[in-house]
Amino acid sequence: MRLALAGVSHHRAPLELRERVAVDLATAGALAHDLSSAEAVHETVVLSTCNRTELYLASEDEQQLAELADSALLALAGPAAASLAPVAYRLADESAALHLFRVAAGLDSMVPGEGEILGQVRDAFEAGAPGPLLDRVFRMALHAGRRARVETAIGESPASIPAAAAALAQQVFERLDGRRVVLVGAGRMSELTARNLRSRGATVTVVLNRTLERAEALATELDARASTLDDIGAALADADVVVSSTSAPGLVVTADDLAATVRARRGRPLLLVDLAVPRDVDPALAAIDGCFVYDLDDLEAIVSASLAGRRSEAVEAERIVTEEAERFRAWQASLAVVPAIASLRARAEEIRAAELARIEARLGRLPAGDRDVVDTVTAQIVNKLLHLPTVRMKEAAVTPDGVLYADVVRHLFGLGEESET
Repeated sequence: MRLALAGVSHHRAPLELRERVAVDLATAGALAHDLSSAEAVHETVVLSTCNRTELYLASEDEQQLAELADSALLALAGPAAASLAPVAYRLADESAALHLFRVAAGLDSMVPGEGEILGQVRDAFEAGAPGPLLDRVFRMALHAGRRARVETAIGESPASIPAAAAALAQQVFERLDGRRVVLVGAGRMSELTARNLRSRGATVTVVLNRTLERAEALATELDARASTLDDIGAALADADVVVSSTSAPGLVVTADDLAATVRARRGRPLLLVDLAVPRDVDPALAAIDGCFVYDLDDLEAIVSASLAGRRSEAVEAERIVTEEAERFRAWQASLAVVPAIASLRARAEEIRAAELARIEARLGRLPAGDRDVVDTVTAQIVNKLLHLPTVRMKEAAVTPDGVLYADVVRHLFGLGEESET
């Protein structure tokens, strides 16, 4: 059984090409089942994320397998197939397994160690049409991904601006449970930061925006109150964290307008996270006791430092996935000698049974207990004689001469000759 992979990813394909072959989970599952019903294919899993679409196929026919994987991927692209072909990649067997292990561990992602990919690999596996080989390789990939996260810190540091803002807030307050967040601006960056803060226990209480309609749309999603920017003073009075990201041409949260409100808090900490370009928050507010102001440059420095840390952890994660890929290679190689081992054991059992049958008349005079002893002892002799050859064949399977060992065993013991005569 051989493994083939055809795919495209962010490494070589621009977004306008990746989106041509992107499919949702239900479509990926349906495609996997359709492909696995083809005459040349026995197993299929389709993995599609924002950064990649990959088709994993397994079959006995190596040549047809590679061609079908490639053609199925290009078929997804439709008219864009000609543009997609030069940037697509094709891998087989151990190389395909190693690639999947790296994907599951987050080593092939734009952000090393990103947390969503392991779940996406699991979902694709569960929705696909795996058989013995893909079941094995995907379970090993999930194991490698979990090991990378448990045994290294590759996924611990914040690796995006919203995640860095949430991590920063937790450093300021130690715990975010019950902390109140005010959003100034209802754009995507404010929303992502709010969701990161909520995942750590904070509560979004107010969404402020120039237009009330936009504020209400986001506030409904976050179970918060909506208002206009005119309400900023009252909102800051009770806030713990303010996330500001508007498209205003100048300062929105100014020291002149809000200094009195902030001072009335009597030193109670207020974190102002400014995600806007140009800046929304007046840097002068940082001079007020208990007020902490961080802008985009500050957060980008945090992300850069954390990415550097993730890359150092990635070295250890690479060791883990390489180790798991070697285990897969050994397992796949052992499949080549399994038929020979099974035939050898079957031949030995056939000879043992025939010899016992030949002396059945003499054995019949023995008590039932003694006959059981003879059966057990002869079976043990066969198992012990075949144990070392079995071990040596499996060890040899991972070497270039592994198949030769199996052929020699077939020749020496005449395995399969009866079926040919």
